[in-house]
Amino acid sequence: MSRQLNMDTLRQNFWKEEYLREMKLRCEWHRKFGALVKAKQRAKAAARLPLKLPTLMPKAPESPPAVSRAALSKAPSPAPEVPLQSEMYPVPPDTKALLYEGISHDLQGRYQYLNARKLDLPEMRYLFPITTNFTYGWQLGPPTKQELVSCKMCRIESFFRKNGAFALLDPRDLAL
Repeated sequence: MSRQLNMDTLRQNFWKEEYLREMKLRCEWHRKFGALVKAKQRAKAAARLPLKLPTLMPKAPESPPAVSRAALSKAPSPAPEVPLQSEMYPVPPDTKALLYEGISHDLQGRYQYLNARKLDLPEMRYLFPITTNFTYGWQLGPPTKQELVSCKMCRIESFFRKNGAFALLDPRDLAL
């Protein structure tokens, strides 16, 4: 059975004109608003890029003393060595030795090393706070043990920080 196409010359011309009109309309729109859309797309793409924070490095050491020109011409120096800058202090040898004693399955080796490193204060491990979360506990000192007192107001006063956060207590905030 043959398919009947209800396409005579009149209908073909209609669709041809319709297609051309649509293409013209699209080109016109693209000419008017294309640059604006591209700018918005670039702005959205830039917003999706990860934020690049500057790296915090310790202050650079003082420059070495000046060397005379005669000493420079005598011995050609190899490529200048770039000092390796680390964010952490070097591991003490006794702690590093824990890595090579036993295996983690027996709670030795790496397991024991990581537990020993965990017990060190962050300011003993790192040269400077690496993230902003480090600044909250940086140089906080050892935890102090406070005895529980029976007075409710004493507990409330000892609960809140002394650095200004929640310094002023509103009587409506207290559960009596």
